Amino acid sequence: MDTMIGVIGGSGLYEIDGLEGATWVDVDSPWGAPSDQILTGTLNGVKMAFLPRHGRGHVHSPTTVPYRANIDALKRLGVTDVISVSACGSFREEMAPGDFVVVDQFIDRTFAREKSFFGTGCVAHVSVAHPTCPRLSDACHTAAKDAGITVHKGGTYLAMEGPQFSSVAESKVYRESWGCDVIGMTNMPEAKLAREAELCYASVAMITDYDSWHPDHGEVDINQIIATLTGNADKGRALVSRLPALLGADRTPCEHGCDRALEFAILTAPDKRDPALLAKLDVVAGRVL
Repeated sequence: MDTMIGVIGGSGLYEIDGLEGATWVDVDSPWGAPSDQILTGTLNGVKMAFLPRHGRGHVHSPTTVPYRANIDALKRLGVTDVISVSACGSFREEMAPGDFVVVDQFIDRTFAREKSFFGTGCVAHVSVAHPTCPRLSDACHTAAKDAGITVHKGGTYLAMEGPQFSSVAESKVYRESWGCDVIGMTNMPEAKLAREAELCYASVAMITDYDSWHPDHGEVDINQIIATLTGNADKGRALVSRLPALLGADRTPCEHGCDRALEFAILTAPDKRDPALLAKLDVVAGRVL
């Protein structure tokens, strides 16, 4: 199998020098329209796909991002490894604006999003005890270090619904009682859906602010966030551009089982499965169905 790296993030990540055959393509998904067209190409001999999470021009809020369509569309293209790159707030003094965190755990506080490809007519339960792929996360960490980025390995991401930022009381609870490290609005249900689709998933949090807990920084300032985002986009491109050399063009089975997450997950008896739902699952779960 060939490696194909899928990157979900902001539009600034896609202007990578050396991306050959860069073409924006439409991908039809039974789960609706993805956030945007997907930019495909080849970088250092490895196939790449770039998806603007919010759409070019930032048309989707964190709640309205079509997460199921996005993951399904990437898998339809042949993506094997998904890298999420997103802006986040920090709950840790040492995780400063401009730093990156390779996330390895999540607390999901979102409530207004479809979180599974499965449901009535085809019930499945996958494990997200370890929601990111260690192999892929290690590659992101190495790429960040090689690019000279201050990067922290491991961290818990609090996924909030948004679009508003946290109150001070919420920020203190997430930081002090729950032990979270960063906060964002977009990695859930994205990580859960990637696991259901048997895709390796890694999350790179680009810190833009200290949320609202920090006594010396006050509440989140959107102007500060945008200024930091500009610098982070350059760093994000540097990280992504180093991934093909680290992952290689030849894909071997995931040693952590991400690509076999559905092996024993589907519980609905074959004669009770809904044909209409099975048709929508043709790519996501086709290997086991």
